[in-house]
Amino acid sequence: MPKRILIGTVVSDKTDKTVVVKVERKVKHAMYGKIIRRSKKYHAHDEDNNFKAGEIVRIEETAPISKLKSWKVIERVQAGKTAAVEADV
Repeated sequence: MPKRILIGTVVSDKTDKTVVVKVERKVKHAMYGKIIRRSKKYHAHDEDNNFKAGEIVRIEETAPISKLKSWKVIERVQAGKTAAVEADV
């Protein structure tokens, strides 16, 4: 059986070797027909702590690594859009 691959945005990288990835999908409302966004957060394994919040990454389904983690980060699709801010001295 093939492994599922999803693309999402890293929303948290605070834990060691783990990132939280938010994956959004668009679905049509059953009654009204309007397109709405649904999202889900996945805990993904990041062995070297390479990925930071704001980056768009590709994650792959794996065998369970821990209670919450059954995904691992494969690659970075797009770098984060964080800008450097200089403090007044």
